[in-house]
Amino acid sequence: MIHSQGARELAPQAYAAMVARASRRTDVSMTVLKAFLIGGSICTAGELLRQILLQSGLEQDAASAWTSVILVFIAALLTGTGLYQKLAKHGGAGTLVPVTGFANAVAAAAVEAKTEGYVTGIGTKIFTIAGPVILYGTAASVVYGLLYYLWLHII
Repeated sequence: MIHSQGARELAPQAYAAMVARASRRTDVSMTVLKAFLIGGSICTAGELLRQILLQSGLEQDAASAWTSVILVFIAALLTGTGLYQKLAKHGGAGTLVPVTGFANAVAAAAVEAKTEGYVTGIGTKIFTIAGPVILYGTAASVVYGLLYYLWLHII
């Protein structure tokens, strides 16, 4: 079918063939290896940081909490400078799974919305990704807490 602009409508099979030609092939084994190495490096850096904090005299719980805070801060800083996206381009899921991936999701939404102002931009959009995680995490913890209570006191 010819439109006024001279463009023609593609049949679904022709479109699928065109997409297949234009799409680059993904080497799954290399993608998995890079995700493993980069994600593992992030986790190893976190563990090294935790060990340094433990050696400096912090107790286990405090060292673990400070490790998370520092990793989240570093990830947010790297997101703001655009470096985390470059790392994620190569690391894929390896950069999403650790706590740094969550920090990146929150910070990226804030950076993207900064032109719309503090209240209607950042304040509204910062929880676009984090909101559902917080909501369902809280709901799941309530359900599990009730089940645990029932298990201990009633069953």
